[in-house]
Amino acid sequence: MEVKGSRLLLCVLLAAHCASSQSAPKKPGKKEGANTAAIEELKKQVENIMQELSLLKEQLALLTVCLKGTKIHGKCLLADGVKKQYHTASEDCIAKGGTLSVPRTDEENEQLHEYVRQSMGPEEHVWLGINDMASEGDWVDHAAFSVRYKNWETEITHQPDGGRVHNCVVLSTTANGKWFDENCRAEKASVCEFNII
Repeated sequence: MEVKGSRLLLCVLLAAHCASSQSAPKKPGKKEGANTAAIEELKKQVENIMQELSLLKEQLALLTVCLKGTKIHGKCLLADGVKKQYHTASEDCIAKGGTLSVPRTDEENEQLHEYVRQSMGPEEHVWLGINDMASEGDWVDHAAFSVRYKNWETEITHQPDGGRVHNCVVLSTTANGKWFDENCRAEKASVCEFNII
């Protein structure tokens, strides 16, 4: 009788143990933890590779722009001879990943003037990414920063002279790269600028 009871008790304990081991979640062992860490590391590496690939694509696109246009002081410039209103020209540059060109020095202005003259002709006016729409006489760039360098034509027409009607700026090849204020609804050619990464 004792043997039967012992066997019965042993069977019950064995069944209980089997049931509890099947329903209880396994604790991750050293091997499973190492696999999880390796998978996370691989995910990070793939993410880094994707970011690098994206950067390389941007650089390739910028190189293509530089090959079609010209490179000046860490910027690529690309002329667009299609005449458009200021806002349309600006939006087109932004859609391409750039902005309307803003010369920051005499040298940049001269190089931009020369590029426009060679690529579009000696009698072209192009939009610059400069305006005083927000506050009359306060000329700012596309990021709303005050423009320090200015190259207004001051000998003949005493620019800027348009008051509240002329809120945008063009560079004139006929006036040797001098700037004129202009009505933003006028249609002019443009030059997009792309910062080199």
